[in-house]
This record gives sequence, structure tokens and C-alpha cells, in this order.
Amino acid sequence: MNLNLSASLNIFKLLAKPSLCLPQATVATFADLPIPLDKAFAGQREKVDIKAVVLDKDDCFAYPEHNEVYDQYKQRFEALRAAYPGRRLLIVSNTSGAQSYDRDGKLAAAVEKATGVVVLPHQTKKPGCGDEIMSYFRKHPETGVTSPSQIAVVGDRLSTDIMLANMMGSWGVWVEDGVVPLSEKSVFSRMERRLAPWLIARGYTAPDPSSPFE
Repeated sequence: MNLNLSASLNIFKLLAKPSLCLPQATVATFADLPIPLDKAFAGQREKVDIKAVVLDKDDCFAYPEHNEVYDQYKQRFEALRAAYPGRRLLIVSNTSGAQSYDRDGKLAAAVEKATGVVVLPHQTKKPGCGDEIMSYFRKHPETGVTSPSQIAVVGDRLSTDIMLANMMGSWGVWVEDGVVPLSEKSVFSRMERRLAPWLIARGYTAPDPSSPFE
């Protein structure tokens, strides 16, 4: 069983500030990601300078429990690797690399082999692993990342990927339609998909990445 204690604990932050699950940009599918990702945030008050990208895996660019990039997304994935080479592209998953689930790191190693992208080993699952992500980039100054606001987090889940971005003070890109067809998703996932439009209709807006939530 892949329990997510981090999500359970952070739900109280979401209740206090519902906008934490709102993305600064939305794309229909992974194949629709603009490259470079700065383009996703055109029209923002400040100039956005994305130096690194954090990618979700399951139902974002790959089927859950699969290591390979979904066939229809391979071209976009390689374009993303070219735009953010080396350690500037990082996979952060609540399965592969999550040390409470992937205890021996075999899942992370398999994903790295299949994608050519580093998978972050992390103790705390999303949305609570922002400190571990920033620690990774501090250890690799060649990425040019000196602030969370230089990172874009790309994922299909509002309550984990996008909430992670907002808690860090990074930019969130929501992949609205994942690899798994909507009809096959869990009830919770289908409900979550309707959450962003519901909040926006009630006047909520995505947080400013320059003011991370504490």
C-alpha cells in the first residue's frame, strides 16, 4: 500500500488556503507543454526565468507502474530534456524514489534507465518534499537554480504536484488530462479535476511564487 502521510497532513493547509492547489499555468496534455516553459507563464507581472523543471511521473508522462515515457509523449519529453539538460530536469514521484515505497531504490533506477533523467530519492512524499528538492539543486549549482521561483513543477495532481509548487514558491503547470483516460481514474481523481475550475469560479487565484506559503 502506498500511503501518503504528507498529503494527509498538508490537507489542513489546503483547507486554510484553497488556492494552494491552483496552477499558474494549465495544459491539456503533456504533449502540449510549451518549451521553454517560460512561455507557459506569459503575461505574468514579473519576468519568469525557469532554469529547472520538476516532473511528476505516474499519469503525467507515463502510465502508473510503467517506467517508459508514453509513446505519444516521447517527442515532447525529448524536447524537454534538450531544453533542460542534465540535472536541470528532475523526476519527483510518489512511487519511484519515494523511500517509504521504493525502499531499495530499484524503481527509481529503472525509471532513470528508461528515461535518462535523474529520479530524486526523497523521504517525504509530495506535496511536502520541497526542502529535499531545493537541497538537491543546491548540491548541483551547475543547474543555475538559486531560488524556488526558478523552478517549474509539472504534474497531473492538484493536491500533490501543484500544491508542492505553491508551498515551495515555484511555478506550477497542471497537466489536465493524464495518460490514464478520465473514465478509468479513481473517483477522487475525477473530483480533483473539477476542483480548479470550481475554485476559480469562486474568485480564487493561483498564489504568487514570490510569496511561498508557510
